[in-house]
This record gives sequence, structure tokens and C-alpha cells, in this order.
Amino acid sequence: MDPAEGFMTDLVSVFAGVMLLISGAFGILQGASAIANDDLYSAGSDYLYKFDMDVWGWTHVVIGVLCVVVAIGILRGSSWAQVSGMIIAGLSAVANFAFLPRYPLWAITVIAVDILVIHALSTQLKRR
Repeated sequence: MDPAEGFMTDLVSVFAGVMLLISGAFGILQGASAIANDDLYSAGSDYLYKFDMDVWGWTHVVIGVLCVVVAIGILRGSSWAQVSGMIIAGLSAVANFAFLPRYPLWAITVIAVDILVIHALSTQLKRR
């Protein structure tokens, strides 16, 4: 492997770790606001996924904490974190997809970040 490839792999890893850390922070903040104030997200229309806002809040908090833990693993260069990061980012994207009717712009933003993380981690695995 030439030095340029090693540098790019490290750069992509840092990008993926930072973006997953941001996604985790988004999830924790989103979940905390849903837990603290049920009325903040209850102004939507009826839809298929009828969960209590506390359930949605705790779901986002748990996924957000997992994102942060895996992001730290990615930034430290742990081998387990590469695939785990793609799985956790996928779970976060699915959770935010189900959250689309409640807060669409925010959910789309988090989904976009999650897709960037999955893309960065998958290209990094391809280079290894």
C-alpha cells in the first residue's frame, strides 16, 4: 500500500467516525427532547407507527448512545467498529425513516448523515 492510500484510508475513517458521532449526538438530542416534552412532536398527523413519544425518545437515545460508542471505536481504529458502524448507522436511518411523519426535515437530515457514514465505512472496507 502506498502512503497516499494509507492517508486516504485514515481520512475516510476519521470522516466516518466524526459523522457517526454527529449522528449519535443528533439522536440523543432528538430523543431527549421527545422524552422531556411530548407535545413537541405530537403535532403530526396520524400514521402507521403509533408509539408513545417516550418510546420514540428512548429509542433515539439508545441508538444515539450506540452511535457515539461505535464512533469512538472507529476513531480509535478498532476493527470491530467498521461493520458495527454500518449496522448502527443503518438502524439510525430506519428509526428516523419511521420518524419522518413527526419531524420530516430533521429526520431527513439525520438519514443523510447516516447514509454518508455507511458510504464512508463501506469504501474504507473495500480499500482494506
